[in-house]
Amino acid sequence: MSPVSAPLSVVEDAEPPLLVRAEIVGHESAGPAAADVDRQGRFPHEAVDALRAHNLLNCAVPVEQGGEGATLGELCDVARILGRYCASTAMIFAMHQTQILSLVRHSTPGVAAFVAEAVAQDYLIASATTELGTGGDVRSSVCAVARDGDTVSLTKNAPVISYGEYADVILVTARRTPDSPPSDQVLVVCRRGELSLEPTGKWDTLGLRGTCSPGFVLTATTSADLVVGTPYAEISSRTMLPVSHCVWSAVWLGIADAAMEKARSFVRSAARRSPGITPPGALRLAEAAAVHQQFADVVAASAARFDAATSTLDGTDRSEALSGMGFSLAMNNLKVTASTLVVDLVNRAMLICGIAGYREDSQYSLGRHLRDAHGAAVMVNNDRIMNNSAQLSIAYRGTL
Repeated sequence: MSPVSAPLSVVEDAEPPLLVRAEIVGHESAGPAAADVDRQGRFPHEAVDALRAHNLLNCAVPVEQGGEGATLGELCDVARILGRYCASTAMIFAMHQTQILSLVRHSTPGVAAFVAEAVAQDYLIASATTELGTGGDVRSSVCAVARDGDTVSLTKNAPVISYGEYADVILVTARRTPDSPPSDQVLVVCRRGELSLEPTGKWDTLGLRGTCSPGFVLTATTSADLVVGTPYAEISSRTMLPVSHCVWSAVWLGIADAAMEKARSFVRSAARRSPGITPPGALRLAEAAAVHQQFADVVAASAARFDAATSTLDGTDRSEALSGMGFSLAMNNLKVTASTLVVDLVNRAMLICGIAGYREDSQYSLGRHLRDAHGAAVMVNNDRIMNNSAQLSIAYRGTL
């Protein structure tokens, strides 16, 4: 045997590559259930179970902590694949990755121990960052952390907690102390057994129905060492905001992929029926393909920008770039651009497929994709993001 050859048993036992596993989850679990998940507005249990079975929940955790050390670019590739099959499953994956990376990248001893626990137990992690009384500003909290020795407690009235009822852990933002100003926030790790959720509404939406994101009054008591030491403002700017905007955009790109696949299939079918004649939708398809490529390029470039800033392979610390105005503007622009392009591309596909795309009983049906796509602009409203960008643009003197 060659000295560089692995024993056959090792090769056979090796786990498939990340993207192969994502494709398996999409093809075998998320895709077949997607229509029912959408129709019933139910949690995609089978797809999330498959994410666990194929070790995709913890793929971004560093190898030394039990994960695979996946880059943000690789997470986006997985989210894109899942988004092509089921946008709700993909969004749950994306939001979970945002939370686990926030803990990995801003760890303290207590939090590091929790990350090890989360990997070992395959926890699904959600977040509660919005709150009634703040006008939708996630960088402001009404609720506060109350300390009693080694324990802390809080109560938060959250209008939305995505898949909160099904999560094993919820990360909650709150004021650091009852006397702290609204912007002095911390992130608190709350295990499912240490919190209660009182529903305050239902989740009956146009799209992304399987994310199951109603409001709750969340009450929790947990260990003081599960209050992340890094201020939430830093966690948000350096990790939560850029990661969420990248992986969300990758999910929306996956929706666009699915729509483009249907449009191509429709045009090819028309071409086969009339050999030698260019189908009417071919020109629209070519125009849509150009926009689709731009969409894919901007998502890949944004993730690469983050990965370059966080890479330490050459010993250079570039992490300060994550707090710069230019980086924040670039991430804001990504979110707004991606959430606009996904609707544009699904609409283009609808025009290409015509009544076949409009019908719910057609193989070319685009109804679910269109409804899911419209959720993109209201997940952190684009107007709020652009208002923030307008303020940054006044002060920023560099180039993006």
